[in-house]
Amino acid sequence: MSTLREVLDQQVREGELYEKLDRNRVRCFACGHCCPIPDGQPGVCKVRYNRGGTLYVPWGYVGGVQCDPIEKKPFFHAYPGALAYSFGMLGCDLHCGYCQNWVTSQALRDPNAISFPLQASPEALVQDALRQGAKVLVSTYNEPLITSEWAVAVFKQAKSAGLVTGFVSNGNGTPQVLEYLRPWVDLYKVDLKSFDDRHYRELGGRLQPILDTIRRLHAMDFWVEIVTLLIPGFNDGRDEIERLTSFVASVSPDIPWHVTAFHGDYKMTSPQNTTAEMLMTAANIGRANGLRHVYAGNLPGRVEDLEDTRCAACGQVVVSRYGYHIRDYSISPEGHCPSCDAVVPGRWSRQFDGQIASRPFIPGRRGLQFKVLSSDF
Repeated sequence: MSTLREVLDQQVREGELYEKLDRNRVRCFACGHCCPIPDGQPGVCKVRYNRGGTLYVPWGYVGGVQCDPIEKKPFFHAYPGALAYSFGMLGCDLHCGYCQNWVTSQALRDPNAISFPLQASPEALVQDALRQGAKVLVSTYNEPLITSEWAVAVFKQAKSAGLVTGFVSNGNGTPQVLEYLRPWVDLYKVDLKSFDDRHYRELGGRLQPILDTIRRLHAMDFWVEIVTLLIPGFNDGRDEIERLTSFVASVSPDIPWHVTAFHGDYKMTSPQNTTAEMLMTAANIGRANGLRHVYAGNLPGRVEDLEDTRCAACGQVVVSRYGYHIRDYSISPEGHCPSCDAVVPGRWSRQFDGQIASRPFIPGRRGLQFKVLSSDF
């Protein structure tokens, strides 16, 4: 019987984001840990490992695929109503106790996190995305930075087929990995989980690399949206939200900020669920600090106007939403407000093509039939 570790060790190729050190060690640049990895050992993520002085990285599989409304990612200023064909692999460089995707992200770290890898190729994934009617192909579910080589291989095919590409990430990047991704990634969502370095260390990371990544992403002209999951008793203090939103506004007041509701999951089940009132209080702080596009998520219909996109110049609603559903769309083909002609920052289609789905779904029988690499573990 093969273990998950043994199966994944066969689904690798040499990485590109590393340098060789002395004594057969390597330094990985895929994430902000910049792990110096001894021969025979993995990095913090558990899926990039050193064998004989060569860094091997995940390749040739997915941990799962799903078709999502792009609003679920969430991207609210990028192709509203589009279908985002979403894939992930296994592993993460953090270990958040509330992770909703822990079955894939914590594989090889938590013995209860068992997910069967499915054999895949970049060509097959792109063809399946086109069959489903997707406009966007997104690497998500686990941390995409640690599987950047595979994502780039997929995105090269996606770009050739005319698809938009995106990362849904914790943002724990490096200058090297962002330069590597720059030609191939259009949209980048960052989870800014806290503005307290102590909290980040509880999750297995540090605050500064995430802040540096947000600045670089904006300067490098990725389309960036930021999400903060508001967790009562963890990151919901007024002072922390003040500092967090002031930072985002200092990078650009046009960056959309999504503050979303927590519910107990994985190892964090004791805090109360976030209320609509908590979200609206945080959103008001963000607006007061200069953010022009603030949204509240996970509680559809309960957060007043915080699901809609408005023109920052005149206040006109240009995209009306209920949850992931687009109720009305009136942005001009040039990306302007129809009322005052001000530019609405984002990545917009020339026309609104309707919405294929307002809920996530697994690709059906018409989709790609993936082969499970092993069912022994």
